[in-house]
Amino acid sequence: MIDFEPDEEQALIIETVHQFAENEIRPVARETDETGIPPAGVVEAAHELGLVANALPEAQGGGGARSAVTGALIAEELAWGDLAIALSILSPALLGFPVADFGNDAQKNELLPGLMDSAFVPGSLAIVEPRFDFDVYRPETTATRDGDEFVLQGRKCQVPWLDGGTHLVVIANERPSTASSSGPPASGHLAAFVVPRDAAGLLAEPELLMGLGGLPTVELAFERVRVPASSRLDAGDDDLRRLIDRGRVALAAAGVGTARAAYEVSREYAKVRETFGQPIATRQAIAFKLADMAIEIDGARLLVWEAAAALDRGEDASRLARLAWDQVTRIALQVADGAVQVFGGHGYIRDYLPELHLRNVAGFSSFEALALV
Repeated sequence: MIDFEPDEEQALIIETVHQFAENEIRPVARETDETGIPPAGVVEAAHELGLVANALPEAQGGGGARSAVTGALIAEELAWGDLAIALSILSPALLGFPVADFGNDAQKNELLPGLMDSAFVPGSLAIVEPRFDFDVYRPETTATRDGDEFVLQGRKCQVPWLDGGTHLVVIANERPSTASSSGPPASGHLAAFVVPRDAAGLLAEPELLMGLGGLPTVELAFERVRVPASSRLDAGDDDLRRLIDRGRVALAAAGVGTARAAYEVSREYAKVRETFGQPIATRQAIAFKLADMAIEIDGARLLVWEAAAALDRGEDASRLARLAWDQVTRIALQVADGAVQVFGGHGYIRDYLPELHLRNVAGFSSFEALALV
C-alpha cells in the first residue's frame, strides 16, 4: 500500500519549519516586499536551523541527509510564510548542491564549508536567459575552450543576487575551441561552471520584477568572462537535466506553499466577513470556490511528492517534475486569484496578503531553478 504520510523525522521537520514560518517569516513578509531587502535576522535564524547544511556532504561538515522529498516539505512550509523570503533562505543550495553533486575535491573543500559556517552565505544559479524563445536545454550563453580556460559569453536573467554571495553556478552551451565565436551557438552540450561574482567582464544589472520583491535578482552580462578549466563541474547533459528537474520540483513545492497560504487566509477571511448578517463562507459561490482551491492544492502537492520520490530513488524524473511544475504554475495562480476575489475590494489593497501572493506567483511560468532539492 502506498503511504503518503511523512515519517516521524519529516513530521518533526514540518512542524519546526512551519512554526518558524509562522512566527518569524510571515510577520515580516509585507515589509520585506516593500523594502526589497531580505530580513537578515530571519535569514540568519533559518540558517541556524541547518535547512540546507543538513543536506550537504558530511566530509565538508554537512549532515549528509539529502532527500528531495524532505527538501520539498521544507520549501512548502517556508513559502507558506513568504515565497521571496523562502527562496532567499534556500539560496545556498543553488551553489552548494551542484558543487556537492558534480564538483571536484578542491571545489568542494573551497566552497562548501563556507555555506555551513556560523554566518549565512547565499548562493546563486544562472539558467534563464532574457529572450522569448529561451529553451532551458539549449542556452545561447556559450562557454568556449581557450587553452586552460573557458570564455563565457552571453546573458542570464532572474539570477538571485543576495548580499554576501561569492560565487555562482552558470549553465552554458559548451563549445570546442574551434567553434566560431560569432553567430548562433554550435551544436554542443550543457555544461556548468563555478564563476566568482567579481570576475572580470561579469556585469550585474538589478531587476525590478512584478513580484518577489523580497528576493534581489539581477540580469547578468558575460562579456568574455574567463574562468580556469578547473571551474567546470564534472556534469554532463543528463546530470544537468536532473539538476533542472530538482529545481522544478523545489519551485513547485514552494508554489504549493504559497497557494496554501492564499487559500488559508481567504478561508479565514470568509468565516468572519459578513454580508446580510451571515459570513460569506456560507454563500454557495464562496464555499464552492474554497473547496475547489483545497482540492487543487492537494492534487498538486501529490504530483510534487511523486516527482521528489522519483528523484530520491534515482529514477528519471523529468516528466514528473515537468508535470508538477506545470500544474503548480496553473494552480498557484488560480488559487491566488481566487483569494483576491474572496476578499473582494480588500483583496486589491496592500494591507492584505492576497495581492502579494498573486504578484509572487504571477511569474511562475517563466521561473527556473530559483531553488533546488
